[in-house]
Amino acid sequence: MGFSNHQFPHLRYPDHTGVRAVGFLITCVAIWVVASAAQADSLRVATFNTELSRRGPGLLLRDIVRGEDPQIIATLDVIVAAQADVLVLQDFDYDLTGAALAAYTDALRLKGLDYPYHFSARPNTGMPTGLDMDGDGKLGEPRDAQSYGRFSGQGGMAILSRYPILLDQLEDFTAMLWRDLPGALLPVTKDGPFPSQEAQAIQRLSTTNHWAVPVALPEGGPVHIMTFHSSPPVFDGPEDRNGKRNHDEIVFWQQYLSGAFGTPPQERFVLVGDLNQDPRDGEGIKSAINGLLADPRLQDPTPQSVGSTTATGDPFDTVDWTDPVPGNLRVDYILPSVDWRVLDAGVIWPDLDTPLGQTVTAASRHRLVWVDIAR
Repeated sequence: MGFSNHQFPHLRYPDHTGVRAVGFLITCVAIWVVASAAQADSLRVATFNTELSRRGPGLLLRDIVRGEDPQIIATLDVIVAAQADVLVLQDFDYDLTGAALAAYTDALRLKGLDYPYHFSARPNTGMPTGLDMDGDGKLGEPRDAQSYGRFSGQGGMAILSRYPILLDQLEDFTAMLWRDLPGALLPVTKDGPFPSQEAQAIQRLSTTNHWAVPVALPEGGPVHIMTFHSSPPVFDGPEDRNGKRNHDEIVFWQQYLSGAFGTPPQERFVLVGDLNQDPRDGEGIKSAINGLLADPRLQDPTPQSVGSTTATGDPFDTVDWTDPVPGNLRVDYILPSVDWRVLDAGVIWPDLDTPLGQTVTAASRHRLVWVDIAR
């Protein structure tokens, strides 16, 4: 399944100019951020599209081990500020041995945040197909993979946890074919299935991964983390291939909860991830995201931030895509099942002129989203 918990005793993550200077202030802000999580028996779940993907295999591991990359340092500081119990990462390159993820968790440990359990598995990004998957008449390009990728594993996902991940109960739907989703919005043109019938016969639904991951809590049974990173509903043609795929990747979870696939949890689950879809603004088919947010089995804590409010007046945005368009949007979500008590929620997006605000901007265009829940 790609699970790894390797140790790198030789790894050292040195201090650097500028990082030491803001370290204390970031720690102070972290205390403020996590204060609401101090209630007994609470669980903090977070999601963060790190945008750490590199242009070639092994490059992310190289940059983590060197310990000099300012973006990597910034993402580590944002994660330390969040102090999540369970954290889902997106756009983090996957490798077969889990070396990059292990090095990253070692770097977090050296900053005082220990995630002894972590999980990743091969994503569909960059997975070769041998077919023309985007209809441009060429083969072997990044868009001819199961999902866009210059190499297999580019821009994968991972889960970091303070608590044990129950691997024997994990469900992985990454290999599910798109056409096997009931009511799938498969792209078509006047010439028939797009880009071809052969391509649709092997096309997987998941852009990256679809996982249902149980995490054992200290008391009262597991929490089921249902997570994915869906396709952006752009970068296609009039057939709306990516828009329809985004829609169906989101719809999958409602069908899963209704028993169409696998063994869905009946209680205490959390849907987490980068859905690449805003309920009001931007491109895409809005019925899927709005249907998900209205699902009576889920609740939306509507995390907010000061930084987004200052930037656009909309406190709910989670990504800063101001250049180029579409601008700031809400695309990163944490939706607990209705049997959880939501204690607090937020987006780590402070004002730009604060030390943590500068770190957040250096880390990723996406902002880390967190929700505190309890039984």
